[in-house]
Amino acid sequence: MNTPRPGGSGRSALTRTDGTALRVLVVDDDPDLAEVLSGALRYEGWQVRTAGDGVSAVEEARELVPDAVVLDVMLPDTDGFAVLRSLQAVRPDVCVLFLTARDAVEDRIAGITAGGDDYVTKPFSLEEVVARLRGLLRRAGMARQTEDGSRLTVGDLVMHEEAREVARGGELVELSPTEFELLRFLMRNPRRVLSKAQILDRVWSYDFGGQAHVVELYISYLRKKVDAGRPPMIHTVRGVGYVLKPVAR
Repeated sequence: MNTPRPGGSGRSALTRTDGTALRVLVVDDDPDLAEVLSGALRYEGWQVRTAGDGVSAVEEARELVPDAVVLDVMLPDTDGFAVLRSLQAVRPDVCVLFLTARDAVEDRIAGITAGGDDYVTKPFSLEEVVARLRGLLRRAGMARQTEDGSRLTVGDLVMHEEAREVARGGELVELSPTEFELLRFLMRNPRRVLSKAQILDRVWSYDFGGQAHVVELYISYLRKKVDAGRPPMIHTVRGVGYVLKPVAR
């Protein structure tokens, strides 16, 4: 399974038509797969929740009211087709992307007949899943590309991705390429605690063989540039990782 890398797609941001974050529910009984999928979707700037069975999927859907659902066909308590019928009672126009290990033509037909919009078989590319969801949401008229899709904002910290410029409080912050990618990952996941392993995987694109101190080193570089002389935005959650949060007012 291929993991999307920061800045690799060059795509502009996709939001709901009112400009708020798209809402996606990931339903899969494999917690590791669900976490990887949700991480890739959060990286798009979307609001994501996960569920491991049909009952919790319906409960999460009632709270989230998702725009799209990534739905495994085989679940421990039911099948994805039954879950879809319940989800459509919550939101009739929800976009559904089925995931399954079965690739027979009759299974694909069953998924589409049940009301699914698309069908991806395991193993799959994360980038393909994200691209298909983007396409589904656009075609359904539930999403739009922002006019300034290359801009990320967290509090008074602003990043222009295409120009590769960063400013805090209106003052430019000079960053090295690696510092820029690290900050971009933090800014695409505001208020979310990111582990060193997640940062290594997304920013450096491979495992440093346990050399997690490289993350600590670059976090210290960022702090000296982003937080220097200002209220801190980059915080350490001891024993867990790091989180970027806007300054409380």
